[in-house]
Amino acid sequence: MIAQPVRRRCSRTARLPSRRRDPRPRFGSREAENQTICLPGPPRLFPKEMQEMKEVILKAGGMLLLMAVLCGIVYTAVLTGVGQVLFPYQANGSVIEVDGKTYGSELLGQQFTSPGHMWGRVMNLDVNSFTDENGEPVMYATASNLSPASPEYEALVAERVEALHAADPDMADVPIPADLVTCSGSGLDPAISPEAAEYQVHRIAQARGISEDDVRQVIQACTKGRVLGFLGEPTVNVLKVNLMLDGILETP
Repeated sequence: MIAQPVRRRCSRTARLPSRRRDPRPRFGSREAENQTICLPGPPRLFPKEMQEMKEVILKAGGMLLLMAVLCGIVYTAVLTGVGQVLFPYQANGSVIEVDGKTYGSELLGQQFTSPGHMWGRVMNLDVNSFTDENGEPVMYATASNLSPASPEYEALVAERVEALHAADPDMADVPIPADLVTCSGSGLDPAISPEAAEYQVHRIAQARGISEDDVRQVIQACTKGRVLGFLGEPTVNVLKVNLMLDGILETP
């Protein structure tokens, strides 16, 4: 006979823990869309912290005002005064003025085309782009921005070489210095090399009916050597040479 398992009846019914519903609305539900989200406000500052912040702001503002006055007013006023006292000619633009008439600045190039004047660097002049308050055209010079390998640049250089040969055929076999047929980076260089000045001595002497030595004497007077004897290259100021040739400036 097989023994049967004994079944016991529990006096208490075992209950599984119930899953309570989360009272918070789910993300994306209609309840969540209508619910107002409260964010925490700024941290509350105590009186001591407020006082420290005010002191920092006042110090920073005072330092800013002090540096603005020192660098923007005092510094510029001192440098301007020193420049006007010690270097008045340079501080006012190195303007050449004779008998109340201004002939230009020795820091800016001018274009001369007559055979009796020395020619400077090539200038790309524009008189059609801008006008002054009276409607008069304003002339300014810029660099060509052409690549040295471009056909346009090669054609411009060839044209300038022909112009120099036409102005002085006797110098056709003499190599032309590069600064006589090229434009400078700014388009306003006031000086040329001594070699470029020497190339023009023959033409200037013939046009004016003077000796070449007289022209060389003027060029020598307007030649500026290297800074400290080794920095940079010697240069000849074109405007001062022409003013001396015209008798406006005296030759030393």
